[in-house]
Amino acid sequence: MLTTLKNAFKIKEIRKKIFYTFLMLVVIRAGSQLPVPGVDRNYFAEWFSRQTANAFGFFDAITGGSFVNMSVLALGINPYITSSIIMQLLTIAIPKLEEMQKDGEDGRKKIASITRYVTVALALLQASFMAIGFGRGGLLIDYNAFNVVMAIAALTAGSAFLMWIGERITENGIGNGISIVLVINILSRLPQDINTLFGKFVFGKPFATAAVGAAVIIAVIVVMVVLVIILNDGVRKIPVQYAKKMQGRKMVGGQTSNIPLKVNTSGVIPIIFASSIMQFPIIICSFIGTTGSGIWAEILYGLNSDNWCNPEQPIYSIGLVVYIVLVIFFAYFYTSITFNPLMVADNMKKQGGFIPGIRPGKPTSDYLQNVLNYIIFIGAVGLTIIGVLPFIFNGIFKASVSFGGTSLIIIVSVILETMKQVESQMLVRNYKGFLND
Repeated sequence: MLTTLKNAFKIKEIRKKIFYTFLMLVVIRAGSQLPVPGVDRNYFAEWFSRQTANAFGFFDAITGGSFVNMSVLALGINPYITSSIIMQLLTIAIPKLEEMQKDGEDGRKKIASITRYVTVALALLQASFMAIGFGRGGLLIDYNAFNVVMAIAALTAGSAFLMWIGERITENGIGNGISIVLVINILSRLPQDINTLFGKFVFGKPFATAAVGAAVIIAVIVVMVVLVIILNDGVRKIPVQYAKKMQGRKMVGGQTSNIPLKVNTSGVIPIIFASSIMQFPIIICSFIGTTGSGIWAEILYGLNSDNWCNPEQPIYSIGLVVYIVLVIFFAYFYTSITFNPLMVADNMKKQGGFIPGIRPGKPTSDYLQNVLNYIIFIGAVGLTIIGVLPFIFNGIFKASVSFGGTSLIIIVSVILETMKQVESQMLVRNYKGFLND
C-alpha cells in the first residue's frame, strides 16, 4: 500500500487527483463545523447524551460528528446511500429500470440521475422530520415557520452538497468518491474513540494493568482488521471454458476464463439492515419521548445492543441471537437480488461457454446456486464474527465506542478498493505512455 502511494506521487496526473481529493475532504471537515442557522447546539448535544440506542452512536460516526454538532452536513451521505439501495432493489422489481441498466452507459446515467432526485427527496423528508420534531422540543432557538424552513433548506442542501463532492471526487479525484466521503467521516471519530478506550483501560492504571490493556486493545483491532481484509479479498473462482467455433476460415474461441464469486458478496449491507431493524423501535420511542412499560420495556431493553453479553443479565443476549439471524438472512437476501445464477448461466450458454464437468443451462444454474449458497454462508459467518466482537467486549468490559465491526468493514473495504483504483490508473497511464512511445 505504501509502495503504491509512493509510486502514485511520482506521477503528475495522479498526484493532482490525490491533492484534489484531499482538498475536497478538507472542505467536508470544515463544513461539519458550520451550524444550521437558528439551532441551539447545546440542546442537541444534551439530547444525544441521554440516548442509549447504539444506532445514534453509529449514525454520528458515519456523519463525522456533524450529527451531534447539528451542522449543515448533519444528514451526511446517508440519503444518497439509502437512495442507491432503493434504486438497486427497484431495478430488480421494475422492468423499465432493469432495461435502463442493460442499456449501457446511457442507461446507467439515467439511473444515476434518478438516484440524485431520490436522494434530494429523502434528504428533504429527513430534514423536515428533524427540524419540525426536534424544533418543537427546543432544538430551534425560536420555533417559527421561517427558522423551520431555514433548517430544512440548510440540512437538505448539506446532504446534496456531500453527494456533489462525492461525484466530483469520482470524476476528478482518485475515484470511489461517495465511499471516500463516508470513510473520512468515520475516520474523524477514531481518535476520540481510541482515546476513550485508552482512558478506560490504560491511562491512570498500574503499569502492568496498563500494558495488558493496551496490548489487548491493539490485538483486538489488528485481528478485526485482518479478518476484514481476508473477508473482503476472499474469492471463489469458477472456471469457464469457451468452445471453439469457425469464423470464416479461422477457428476462434477456446479460451478459458472464470467467474469470480466474492465470499462477502453483500458487503456491509446485511449488518446495516440488521442494525436498522433492531434499533428502529428504540429510535421511534426516543423520538416520541417514551421508554415503554411492562413487557414492551423489556423488549426494548433486549433490542439495545448496549445490554447484550452482560454477564449480570444474560437473558437480554437473546437480542444478539436475533441480530445474528438477521445478518445471515440479509446476506442471503441481498445476494439473491444482486446475483442471478440463471441469467449468468443463460449468458454463458449464448456465448458458447460452459463450466467443465457441468452441462449448460439449468445444471449450470443449479451448480452456481449451490456454490453461492456455500459461499454466502461463509461470508455471513465472517460478517457475524466481525459484527459481534465489539458487542462482546462492550457487554463484558463496558468498552463502548461509536465505531465497531461495521465501521471497520467500511474503512478497510474502501481503502483497499481505492488502492486498487489508484493502481489501475497507474497501469493505464503506463500503457498510454508505452503506446505514445
